[in-house]
Amino acid sequence: MNRLLSLVGPLPFIALAIVTAGLALGIAAALYGLVFAPALAAVASPWHWPLTGLALAASYFAYGLALLLIAPALNTLLGGRLSPYRGPAVSLSVLRWYVHCTLTLVVRYSFLEFVTPSPFAQLYYRLMGMKIGRGVHINSTAIADPSMIELDDYVTIGGSASVMAHYSQGGYLIIAPVRIGAGATIGLRAIIMGGVEVGEKAKVLAGSFVLPNTRIPAGELWGGIPAQRIEREESIHDAGASD
Repeated sequence: MNRLLSLVGPLPFIALAIVTAGLALGIAAALYGLVFAPALAAVASPWHWPLTGLALAASYFAYGLALLLIAPALNTLLGGRLSPYRGPAVSLSVLRWYVHCTLTLVVRYSFLEFVTPSPFAQLYYRLMGMKIGRGVHINSTAIADPSMIELDDYVTIGGSASVMAHYSQGGYLIIAPVRIGAGATIGLRAIIMGGVEVGEKAKVLAGSFVLPNTRIPAGELWGGIPAQRIEREESIHDAGASD
């Protein structure tokens, strides 16, 4: 059964990606065909082709904005909201994770970069199930499993940082929630894995790798591969003055 699933398993999700992108492209095509094409027909050269390019670009952004709504709608319809899981990566019980991943990746790789960071990206993440507090700044599209991620108020996710609520261990797929506390900062290109909790006002340095299920206490500075607690310079000075 598992062998059969591994062979034919990707096909439904490829079809889901095609349907998702196709619905959004349909909206873009309608905009171009009904609005732009009639207007362009009356435009003579040399302006016809530059204006056609602008119309195509505007239609592409219509595709992207539609995709930000269509993908979460399909995610909800198909039961893509996640819950903690530990088990085989190829099984019927993990079907919803593949749905969630497919819909996340379609948006990420075809449009999300153009609206990150912006309220449009945050709206998409919220609709996909991510819990986002006030004043949150997300400057990365490398967000996996958004429905298992919680960002409290004033969290900052640095450029190209990766936050994913899953990992593999001992031949099993593990899906575990990620929570980042209020005022915490995740540095440029840092990696946060499933099961991680980052405390309030804690900082993860750029390029660090936080192992699964790590607990970073409030206010601490962590860095490295794998990430470990780093003594702040002022703490070292205070300790020296007290000796």
